[in-house]
Amino acid sequence: MTLLDARDLPPITAAVPDLGAGTGPGWLDGWLSAHADDVVAWRRTLHAVPELGRAEHRTTALVARQLMAAGLEPRTLPGGTGLVCDIGFGETCVALRADLDALPLQEDTGLPFASTVDGVMHACGHDAHTAMVLGAGLALASAPALPGRVRLIFQPAEEQQPGGALDMVADGAMEGVQRIFALHCDPRLEVGRLGTRVGPITSACDLLEIRLTSPGGHTARPHLTADLVEALGLLITQLPLLLTRQVDPRSGTVLVWGAVEAGEAANAIPQHGVLRGTLRTADHATWGELEDKVRALVAAVLAPTGVGYVLDHVRGVPPVVNDAASAGMLADAAVSVLGPDAAGGTEQSSGGEDVAGYLEPVPGALARLGGGPGHGPMRDIHQPTFDLDERALPFGVRVLTQAALAALTD
Repeated sequence: MTLLDARDLPPITAAVPDLGAGTGPGWLDGWLSAHADDVVAWRRTLHAVPELGRAEHRTTALVARQLMAAGLEPRTLPGGTGLVCDIGFGETCVALRADLDALPLQEDTGLPFASTVDGVMHACGHDAHTAMVLGAGLALASAPALPGRVRLIFQPAEEQQPGGALDMVADGAMEGVQRIFALHCDPRLEVGRLGTRVGPITSACDLLEIRLTSPGGHTARPHLTADLVEALGLLITQLPLLLTRQVDPRSGTVLVWGAVEAGEAANAIPQHGVLRGTLRTADHATWGELEDKVRALVAAVLAPTGVGYVLDHVRGVPPVVNDAASAGMLADAAVSVLGPDAAGGTEQSSGGEDVAGYLEPVPGALARLGGGPGHGPMRDIHQPTFDLDERALPFGVRVLTQAALAALTD
């Protein structure tokens, strides 16, 4: 099929109420009064033409065009996906981060702006994250004066490991930045709510792939070969169990298998097999110890079987650990927009988020932005039916803008 470019689509607009209208500052109210529908249109256009990690060329181009139209000078990464753009002047610099990529899922929402790309959809809200950071940036560019610089970071490949945050940091996106903020859509929270947390808010996530080899043979004579399927079964059942005795149970460490492949014939022991899964932990120190523990346990489990193996342990992202001051700025921003009930606590998730890569050198915070309408079935992230209440978009623009201003004057 011919993939649509965002410029080939008709305007995908809708009127969405700005829940925080009138809460100021005046220039922000004015910008959203004129452009809130544009923020929604950007989200819908991006939703209709999703792109997978490190292939977000149309998405990057759409963001760049909007920034250049406002007289700004975005810089695209050498690979052609992902960009950064500074707004304002001065030594003090605060960053706002969005992610650009979609997921390899077939959309099943029935939305009029549903994905036009077979097998790819924005099922994690990255289209909304991009639209909100773009909106906040252009709103800040309309301010009479800023007490410093705001850097917009639009990164590729959040859903991949290793993720695009490493690409951005390696390219210098964090040079001169003193603090960074990000939002992530959460359909479990009602629209107009922001979930914040001091300390870890997500977990580390590594990928495991174990490829097994055997001479193979007849199932009538397993004693004359190495039983590869039996070895796979031992790994599947024993490795997660043994790992629980190697780490502090309070660390929230969990190994879950997602794929296993071996053989076709019922009466033949296969020569090749593969096992894949994710290894997660809520504790940063534990994350640093896991690879050595896993390698030792795999060797111990497989030693009696005679099966050969290669273990690929791909270290992913560490936990996102929110700085207290930064989390407080996001919460205060939500309260300034919609009052004291707008901000609340949130639990640590076992999911991974590569915004953690930006928090190694500087403080910052990730908050969960309510996107649920408060009625009907929840359309959760990473599902073909995912959607969000678009009233969250102008609220998110306001929260990011107010948090950036607070950080610049801190």
